[in-house]
Amino acid sequence: MARFLKKQKQEIGRSPDELRFYGERKIENVFLRIIDFDPNNLTEDAVSTVNDILKYQDKDSVTWFNIDGLHNIIIMEEIAKGFKLDNLILADVLKTHERPKVHEYDNCIFLSIKMLKLDENTEKVSVENLSLIITKSVLITFQERKGDVFAPVRERIRKQKKRIRNSGTDYLTFALLDIVIDNYIYIISVLGEKIETLEENLLQEPKQSVIEEINRYKRELNFLRKNIKPAKEMILSLAKIESELIHEATDVHIKELLNNINHASESSDSYREILSDQLNIYHTTISSRLNDIMKFLTVFSVIFIPLTFIAGIYGTNFDFVPELHYKYSYFIMWIVIIIVALGMLIYFKRKKWL
Repeated sequence: MARFLKKQKQEIGRSPDELRFYGERKIENVFLRIIDFDPNNLTEDAVSTVNDILKYQDKDSVTWFNIDGLHNIIIMEEIAKGFKLDNLILADVLKTHERPKVHEYDNCIFLSIKMLKLDENTEKVSVENLSLIITKSVLITFQERKGDVFAPVRERIRKQKKRIRNSGTDYLTFALLDIVIDNYIYIISVLGEKIETLEENLLQEPKQSVIEEINRYKRELNFLRKNIKPAKEMILSLAKIESELIHEATDVHIKELLNNINHASESSDSYREILSDQLNIYHTTISSRLNDIMKFLTVFSVIFIPLTFIAGIYGTNFDFVPELHYKYSYFIMWIVIIIVALGMLIYFKRKKWL
């Protein structure tokens, strides 16, 4: 399946607010989880129906409602109806291949971003879509599969960290996005370390396998950039939104997100340039080695031309070759050959051709 652009034929001509799942089904069953908290109380539970969540809308606490798995259209319809959300929002949630975006509605803010994961064995980057709906008291998050990427945020809530327990859904959104973007930087740093090691191998022994690694890392960095650049645009748009759902105290944290994703974007560009430089180093090194080989072969050939000439003269089949009858002709010929060869080597050395 294409990694850079995904568009299914079935989507063409469909109504933009039609609730239909077009992505890849990554888990068998849909899991619904909630964490409800305020400065003093915490409730954490798995629920079976959307109706079990609706009661939290009227509470003064903050509720994090997480859905793992997007293929159950009935649940999506219940969420849209129960939270009075526009069908366009849930339709965007179901389009997992869409670019990261942010959009402000009357009663919520919708945003989506790509979560990236690096397979340590294959060093290949995979992607998962994350959608968030920010309401006054409930943050709804949609993930394609069940995972523990947000475990640090859950732990902060459980350990009664004052900032997150005393803040609203906007700060909780920041905490989740911060983990996503920090993971971008982590993946780039892991790949970057491998890329920097390549240069040492490249200078010591420029094998064809190094080129294959360079091309592989370039593909992964291009895939990273393809997801990071739109995420950067989304964070920038989020920073410009003036909404009652985003408090002034959270603005500074959103600016921090922007700085982090700028760092991730610039780092990916830098490593991409390093790979291009390494590719040039490889070709330069190979050309230099080829030149050295050609120089050696040329010098070798030039030295043997006069020696071949001498050997050719005395290897002719004429009956009368005066030098052939000298007692020491053979030894004299070898002395001449050695003198000529040494003389040419000394000459080439002085000319710095060797």
